[in-house]
Amino acid sequence: MTLSLARNWQTMITTLDYATVFTPTEVLERSAVVVSDDGKIAYVGPMENAPRVDGLRLDLRGRIVVPGFINIHVHGGHGITFWQPDTLAEDLEAYSHWVAENGVVGFLCSILAPDAEKLVAIIKNYVGLFKAGVTGAEALGIHLEGPFMSLEKKGAQNPDWLRDPVIEEAQAFLDAGQGWIRQMTLAPELQLADEVASMYRKAGVVISLGHSNTDYETARAALHGNWTNITHTYNAQSGLHHRKPGVVGAILDSDEITAELIADMIHVHPGGMKVLIRCLGTDRVVLITDAVGAAGLPNGVYESVGMKVTVKDGRSTLADGTIAGGCATLNQCVRNVHKEVGVPLVEAVKMASLNPARAMGFADRLGSITEGKDASIAVIDDKVNVYMTMVKGKIVYNNL
Repeated sequence: MTLSLARNWQTMITTLDYATVFTPTEVLERSAVVVSDDGKIAYVGPMENAPRVDGLRLDLRGRIVVPGFINIHVHGGHGITFWQPDTLAEDLEAYSHWVAENGVVGFLCSILAPDAEKLVAIIKNYVGLFKAGVTGAEALGIHLEGPFMSLEKKGAQNPDWLRDPVIEEAQAFLDAGQGWIRQMTLAPELQLADEVASMYRKAGVVISLGHSNTDYETARAALHGNWTNITHTYNAQSGLHHRKPGVVGAILDSDEITAELIADMIHVHPGGMKVLIRCLGTDRVVLITDAVGAAGLPNGVYESVGMKVTVKDGRSTLADGTIAGGCATLNQCVRNVHKEVGVPLVEAVKMASLNPARAMGFADRLGSITEGKDASIAVIDDKVNVYMTMVKGKIVYNNL
């Protein structure tokens, strides 16, 4: 088998040798991954059976090749916030490179805005940027975290930005998105929530139950209907009580939905993580960061969705002490689930790669080390330190 040499060094044929490789079905030792010049995975398997090709060869002894991480719920990081309308282009490009340092190969931009007009404008601007593309981790689309969410469970969201569903507004968001809105967080107890959920589901948008104070019965009905994902499980939703199971009870009782988990050791106690994983299994829990612009920055006071947040020792809070988004990176969340919760590393990696890819409909090309899929992969060690990130065959971060 021979493959032609690429014209651009960034997309030349690359062979990763002597690696441990996490595939969807097994852990391969002393194996090879060959990336073709079209950015696809051409071979995965024993080194002795790998095609002999020209191009870049990397010796990865002591390293693990894993599918790149996918963050489906993040508001920014490294001083960048996705909702700033004046600097969207440069912010998205800079963020795509910073987050690649953490093993991320794709992300959704979680956005909200003060009113419908501004949100439509931001969506339209993002659509143009998504079509043009960025040169780091792949911008996969938009997650609308609101505006149709419960004021009672607003969390750190600006209450002035939240309201009951308006069909005309919902349609305007869809029209502006041109297919790039991938996920919407929606509280099912709100008036007209069912109509909006049906509209968005028909358009191919994942409906995520979150920022909701509803009861078990309403939540359970939603999760048997158009709601297929959970926004940051446990946080900003009615909790579990033995006589009032609430949203959390409906999640733990579910059979098919996927559930986001902020595994930063701040939003959810490790015991709570264990309960969720034990009930849903490692195939249906999706690790996220819910990171804000202050992620990756030192202690200080910053702005987030129109409000001031204080960051101290990895915790971001409002003035009243409410947790205001996350400050951890996705590889840190994988590490926490592995080291602090006891999930095997291969399963923890899956929770940040294949699971989000499946939940958002990207698994046909992302989320696993499989021949024919995009070569969007990361190289880590057993502590989930990241040494290299490749997006569609291009090395966008290298610290080998």
